[in-house]
Amino acid sequence: MTTRLIAGLGNPGPKYQGTRHNAGFMVLDRFSRDIGTSLNRKVFSALFGEGTFQGMRILLLKPQTFMNLSGRSVAAAVNFHKIPIQDLIVIHDDMDIPFGQVRLKDGGGHAGHNGLRSLMQELGSGSFVRLRIGINRPLHDDAADYVLNNFSSDELEKLPLILDGATELLKLVIEEGLVKAMNTFHNRELLE
Repeated sequence: MTTRLIAGLGNPGPKYQGTRHNAGFMVLDRFSRDIGTSLNRKVFSALFGEGTFQGMRILLLKPQTFMNLSGRSVAAAVNFHKIPIQDLIVIHDDMDIPFGQVRLKDGGGHAGHNGLRSLMQELGSGSFVRLRIGINRPLHDDAADYVLNNFSSDELEKLPLILDGATELLKLVIEEGLVKAMNTFHNRELLE
């Protein structure tokens, strides 16, 4: 049975729960609920869950190391379960994508995202699949302050649609593969 490891990036604790930087956690929570898997084990410095979806073994991981050290947690799970890097999917916020859009990417750099930077340092590669959740770039705020702030009330109203769309896209990647999922969802606006 093929195994996929899906890591949602974010920061632990109630203080960060509704922040833009926790979009990865939010999508992973929605996906875990949809497939009936709880993230209730504490291993790899993370909340961890295991289940099946479409005949595939699915490992879910929410690093509790804070964003900048996410790679330690993800690398520990990858190494323990012997997951090939191409079977790792990382869900994260992305300031270069408009709010309301999600995009898939196969490999690449970190584009200044500290969570991705940590993953690439610990894994020695950026050749994993990314599910990128658009959060916009701040007009005036410092980027660090912006990502650590909660979504605006207007954004919060629309967030469930985005989380649903991102979850469906994640399922499509698992069911149909990356290329078909990318072609199906390419630049699709989730708020229409």
